[in-house]
Amino acid sequence: MSIVVIGAGPAGMMAAIAAARRGCDVLLIEKNDRPGRKMYISGKGRCNITNDTDIPGFLKEVVSNPKFLMSALSAFSPYDTVNFFEQRGLPMKTERGGRVFPVSDKSADVIDCLVREVKASGVLLHTSETVVRLEEKDGRIVRVITDKGSYDADAVVIACGGLSYPKTGSTGDGYAFARALGHTIKDPKPALCPILLSGAVDAAGNTISREQLPFPEGLSLKNIEARILLQGGSALFCEFGEMLFTEKGVSGPAVLSLSSRINRLEPKSLLFAIDFKPALDIKTLDARILRDFGQNANKQFKNSLNELLPKSAIPFIIALSRIDPEKPVNLIQREERKGLVGLLKGLKMPVGDLGSINEAIVTAGGVNVREVNPATMRSKLVENLYFAGEVLDVDALTGGYNMQIAMSTGYLAGMKLECQNNIEEQNGGNCDVDNSH
Repeated sequence: MSIVVIGAGPAGMMAAIAAARRGCDVLLIEKNDRPGRKMYISGKGRCNITNDTDIPGFLKEVVSNPKFLMSALSAFSPYDTVNFFEQRGLPMKTERGGRVFPVSDKSADVIDCLVREVKASGVLLHTSETVVRLEEKDGRIVRVITDKGSYDADAVVIACGGLSYPKTGSTGDGYAFARALGHTIKDPKPALCPILLSGAVDAAGNTISREQLPFPEGLSLKNIEARILLQGGSALFCEFGEMLFTEKGVSGPAVLSLSSRINRLEPKSLLFAIDFKPALDIKTLDARILRDFGQNANKQFKNSLNELLPKSAIPFIIALSRIDPEKPVNLIQREERKGLVGLLKGLKMPVGDLGSINEAIVTAGGVNVREVNPATMRSKLVENLYFAGEVLDVDALTGGYNMQIAMSTGYLAGMKLECQNNIEEQNGGNCDVDNSH
């Protein structure tokens, strides 16, 4: 008999390590040919493992069910995560926004560190093996059936991720297992994904389709303020930072965070708005434009915005301004200039949809956390079933938070599960994963 952990991502590996260090016999099953495949693309290949913040600060960045994570974060905090890797020879560094990366900037180093610890802890790792079903008897899972055999189980941890980036193995298997055992699945939605736009609103208030505009695909903007508005105009959410225009919409850090805020709303009821100059109020920006126009009095409008906007943004803004691009700037009327200022301080673009779940960094939705004990990660419906990571209905914004959630919930599940001979009681719940403060 043993503990079976399904999925060798950060949640599954941490669960396996914690359980094995308590003396449990642990089998870790991964359907890919190697563990941590999705981690390779985390942080653009650099692996943003956590965020250097305290628990209250951390929970502010959690979109779905933050209170559910209190026990998990208390058991294994961002501080503990940094200690875990540094004590195993992988130094960490903290960058802007509290983002924590390995000094090497290599995701592979994080994965290798976890895999070494998995093996050093005595965990039996099976790769290229797919779990087919979980066999239940009298309210307990008794056996795990795979495409290569079957395994008796004292307890099972489902840690096989969500639906995002399915090429990495996240194909919703955990949802199917949980649903078959009676659990409710909150409808999975893309989170931290691009926002697709159907067009833009010009200076006169007319909506022009994206296809009819010189849409600035590839344009990267820094230090902008991005907002989500209701079609009626009231603001819902706001993010400051970087963004990128894509072929069909927008992406980048500020956009990804906003996407997680709106994935339960009707997209077509929303507007995406950009303040290109958040450091300037309307009066100051108008004065700035007047000064630029004065210095370029003999130039055509299309040639007068180089100091104000990135080159690739200019045709887009000109098209929306309704000012003749050939018009000399000394002939531009006050109302025309007012329209231009309005665009720069609040360009509005109707939201068409969100990017597909295949493009999402994480999945929102999953196993209903009301059916899981937050102090142990154990199912309230099946006596010896535990959950960890993205399979749960918990997701957060960008910045290392989702990786930390995976490791914290995995660690807690591994520490709290019950294995043969009541090892937790015999060992006093001790674990060699050092999380001292």
